Amino acid sequence: MSSQIGPVILDIEGLTLTPEEEEIVLHPQVGGVIFFSRNYESPEQIWQLSSRLKALRSDLVLCVDQEGGRVQRFKKGCTLLPKLKVLGELFDANVYPLAKVQEISEKLGYLMALEVRSLGVDLSFAPVLDLDLGLSEVMKDRCIHQDPKIVSLLAISYIKGMGKAGMRATGKHFPGHGAVTLDSHFALPQDPRSMLQIQKDMLPFKTLIEFGISAIMPAHIVFPQIDPFPVGFSAYWLQAILRQKLGFKHTIISDDLSMEGAKGIGSYGQRTNQALEAGCDFVLICNNRQGAIEALQSVNHKHPLSQKRRSNLLAQGEPLPWQTLTKTAQWQEAHDILRTLEPFWPEPALAVEFKNT
Repeated sequence: MSSQIGPVILDIEGLTLTPEEEEIVLHPQVGGVIFFSRNYESPEQIWQLSSRLKALRSDLVLCVDQEGGRVQRFKKGCTLLPKLKVLGELFDANVYPLAKVQEISEKLGYLMALEVRSLGVDLSFAPVLDLDLGLSEVMKDRCIHQDPKIVSLLAISYIKGMGKAGMRATGKHFPGHGAVTLDSHFALPQDPRSMLQIQKDMLPFKTLIEFGISAIMPAHIVFPQIDPFPVGFSAYWLQAILRQKLGFKHTIISDDLSMEGAKGIGSYGQRTNQALEAGCDFVLICNNRQGAIEALQSVNHKHPLSQKRRSNLLAQGEPLPWQTLTKTAQWQEAHDILRTLEPFWPEPALAVEFKNT
């Protein structure tokens, strides 16, 4: 058993742990594991995998991207969640007052977190706080709305729902990914605007920081008028702006250091150390086992405050068992909210009953 939560979150290859992976997750610099679709076959299988990981390291933060729409790793046996843009579309349709749309957002956040928690997973990296400015193909249906006030109000409600299920929230991608066309998975986007020009993009982050959001994920974007480094590697962005100017006191989680937007920093060891030195508490390294091993061998990050921030992302309280989740009043009430969204999200929304397989 590790005495600390390390700063590296990494992935595994399949549906079960290999002996090599069991050894890797015991490394003291490992702090978490992120799941992808390849790691998921059924609710029972992912629960068993999560349980095995927690048996090895109870302090591991188990993570997933379960936003809804295109970005949902756990599908078969779980509710097919709508894209978050549906919330903004519901507001624009003026069918319900804002208070009702906020209630729907809260229940959607609760439903997502309730299911993920029931599968033994601590954290879903949600919600997206980027603005839908009509420029980014990769972000357009993941963004709630183009108006920062609407994004803030509906995101606060969504986070309240997550919290009721014992899950922390992660706002992404600071200071905003909506104004670039390139996808940072495959390129390093550059946003030529000045600090004054991006104030609107930053408003949801500012509001959610004041609300008390637990984690923020910076973007792999360069703002050349402001700083030469991508945001997640920039002490100016993470310390001077995010920590000092905006007053964020909680966990900073890098975006995936295997993305093309991080490649220019150097080796995986260099990427990891620069992200941590800039101010990240956790670094994500996905889909590159050798890179993750290199990072683990290179990093020596022992900041005690950072260690405390990492531990704060572990889920709170006991989850409802997945075997009986769909029969609980909590799940049924939250799930009923999807009927409200059907005119805006015509895809099948009903979950398949959880079954022992």
